[in-house]
Amino acid sequence: MGLYQNRIVIKVGTSTLTNEWGKSDFRSFDRLACVLSGVQNMGYEVILVSSGAIAVGKNKLNLQAAESMRHKQAAAAVGQCSIMFLYDKFFGDYDKTIAQILLNADDMEQEEKKENLIHTFDTLLELGIIPVVNENDSVSYTEIESDEKLFGDNDMLSAIVAVLCRAGKLIILSDIDGLYDSDPRLHPNAKLLSRVECIDESKYALAGGAGSRRGTGGMRTKLKAAELAVSQGIDTIIANGRHPDAIYEIIRGGVSGTLFPGKL
Repeated sequence: MGLYQNRIVIKVGTSTLTNEWGKSDFRSFDRLACVLSGVQNMGYEVILVSSGAIAVGKNKLNLQAAESMRHKQAAAAVGQCSIMFLYDKFFGDYDKTIAQILLNADDMEQEEKKENLIHTFDTLLELGIIPVVNENDSVSYTEIESDEKLFGDNDMLSAIVAVLCRAGKLIILSDIDGLYDSDPRLHPNAKLLSRVECIDESKYALAGGAGSRRGTGGMRTKLKAAELAVSQGIDTIIANGRHPDAIYEIIRGGVSGTLFPGKL
């Protein structure tokens, strides 16, 4: 079966949704909700994969950065309530209905669960509802504790959801404009790569290490996610989450961020 070209998965990271103190950035939530509502009004089906639960929960509970696994899972449970409340509020301002879907790795590996997930996504989208997806961190520890994160701050999760739902496009919103030929935070003359035809070791070498201090996913996890999605024919774009209006340019076929064209 082919891809749904009008179906788009957007992944937003912790660094976009929170400010430098780890608190929820209301303007980012509002801008994102406004743009995605506008995209849906243009006839697209929208799925949002959102990080941020642990960081928001930690701040709300006044937990320190280095805490035990059980504290991180408690923070995820509290933070998930907070970010869903904000999404419901801001999407509601634009007359949109959202739904929450929390996933574990097992949900993707068991055929019956996977089929049920597909039916749930399809039904929600048919009803004009925007699914908001996150890993179920309050019961799943693999993403939180592993060095090579299972879903890499939801980057890989977004690619898996895009493949599962046969989306035509995956947009990963980062804290920088895309993939550069060197780290732009260290090299002011770094050049943005607007199009990457092949994700190989030379591209991973450009990716550097971990992401921001508030998120777990760096550029390397985004490249892994792009590699998976591209292999299934899904166009993947890495763009700056602080400028969500760029999504309009992307769906019009314009240049914004780094495009990894889908290949089959």
